[in-house]
Amino acid sequence: MISPAPLTGPPPAAGPAPPASQAPRSRVPAWIVWSLRVTATLHLAGVLGQAVIGGLFVTGEVDLLTWHNVNAGASTALVGLQLAAAVALWRPARGPAWPLWVSAVQLVLMNAQVLLGMQRMLAPHVPLAMVIFGVAVSMTAWTWRTGRGRS
Repeated sequence: MISPAPLTGPPPAAGPAPPASQAPRSRVPAWIVWSLRVTATLHLAGVLGQAVIGGLFVTGEVDLLTWHNVNAGASTALVGLQLAAAVALWRPARGPAWPLWVSAVQLVLMNAQVLLGMQRMLAPHVPLAMVIFGVAVSMTAWTWRTGRGRS
């Protein structure tokens, strides 16, 4: 569904349009596909970094709490950029809407995670981190998956 469109080539042939059931789906511009791939991948890397930093913090490296906080802000910003890319995929490119909603949920979960961490509420903070990681992996895998014919 979100294959990049060829950037060069002859214009489409003129003539009667095929019936809607046979009309080819329009392709998404490459910059939109790549912006979603890059932001989702960087967000996933940030979330993985959070797990590593958090794990080292709880083993006694207390100085890493500052890095955990900084990375949380960066990861939240990245999922905000991912949301913008998902809006571009949906609206101007006429792609699927579900990546927009998944990205919006990710942004809400990331903000909740930051608040729980700031309150030192580890009982919900750690399981929520697992949910965030799973959703980030799924979203990133979808952006890179081959066979874009399915959405």
